Amino acid sequence: MTAMDRPGSCSEVKFLWPYSVNHNYRCIYRVPCGLRSVNPEAYTPQMLLIGPLHHYKKAQAVELSKTDVSYMYYNKMEVHKTKYLENIALTYGDETVEEFRSIIKRDEQVIRACYAEPTDSINSDDFVEMMLHDSVFILVFFMHIGPRYIDKTGDFLFDEPCYQYLIFGDLILLENQLPYALLESLFEPFYTKFGGNTTFCDVILQGFEIQKGKIPREKKFLHFTDLRRLVLVQTLGLTEEEQTNAKLVRKESIARLRNAEMLNDAGVEFDSSEEEDSLVIKFERGILTMPCFRAEDDTERQCHYPYTAFVCNYIDFLDCLIETENDVDLLVNKGIIKNCLGRKGSIAEMVNRLSLEIVDEGCHYYDISESLSNHYENSFNRSVATLRRVYFKDLWTGTAHVGSCSC
Repeated sequence: MTAMDRPGSCSEVKFLWPYSVNHNYRCIYRVPCGLRSVNPEAYTPQMLLIGPLHHYKKAQAVELSKTDVSYMYYNKMEVHKTKYLENIALTYGDETVEEFRSIIKRDEQVIRACYAEPTDSINSDDFVEMMLHDSVFILVFFMHIGPRYIDKTGDFLFDEPCYQYLIFGDLILLENQLPYALLESLFEPFYTKFGGNTTFCDVILQGFEIQKGKIPREKKFLHFTDLRRLVLVQTLGLTEEEQTNAKLVRKESIARLRNAEMLNDAGVEFDSSEEEDSLVIKFERGILTMPCFRAEDDTERQCHYPYTAFVCNYIDFLDCLIETENDVDLLVNKGIIKNCLGRKGSIAEMVNRLSLEIVDEGCHYYDISESLSNHYENSFNRSVATLRRVYFKDLWTGTAHVGSCSC
């Protein structure tokens, strides 16, 4: 059974891509310059360089590793990739490595077409070797990520869990991607290692700790960043047709949406759905329910999807709610934000940075935004909220006020 025939496989044809090379393959981009300039570290790999968009850094790794700590890690990982490739040759034979090379060479032009910027500066031999080393590293890493070793393995990535955390963070960065179909096709020799009943998709979902049920088997993703996007978008419960229509139908801006403190003053109650990997927002019976937004050091790296409308819409909605530290306080107290940064101002700054360069082409949450705005603009709602806040904070003050009015 080949990778293309296996149930759950994302490759259903003889070759990875059955069509002619064109711009429709583009799925791996640079982070917009304006956004990168605000916080470059959020979009730069900390340890692991993957793919042609970082080829120049790989070439500089040996020399710059002498003076730059970041490049020291880059160089260390390049050496580690070679070790993994050598281990594959020892375990599965040199012919397996040669088969990998031939697959990459065969589909080289289509692989190149997946990147939004030209890769012509990398000659064919170097491109194939780069893809070979990067692909094998990813395959081996995910195949070994499941077991928890008691004894030292001699591999620092598995002997020191903190490195795994950094690697996973690097593997979801937009610029740090390989086409998923390529990785899946190279998984074939390892299929029997898992008893012949585990797909590469299963291995990846286990590695990222994503429950299988969160993604239907028929769903296909382009790379790991796209997988992360898919997990979030799936929570909306939209069909493929509804997602397509949502992109085609222009919704209005949510610029009218007030910040959290103002909505609270108008009687809007806030509640957390306690789900972190979700985009579902609801406003029913005066209660705004949102998933928990975890604000920590690598949140910007994990939340930036510049070409994913639904995720951008969620960030835009959250940005409208947060203007001051008081808004942050309110959302933290309600469980909608989990503050792992410490300083409240950092959260407001982070959300603002995430919303930079989001083109205002309307928002999926427009209807909810309008309902919230209408609730706020209703003077009766604000009056009732004021009464509750000033006179009826609790049962005793309310009872005392009613008693005084009846005298």
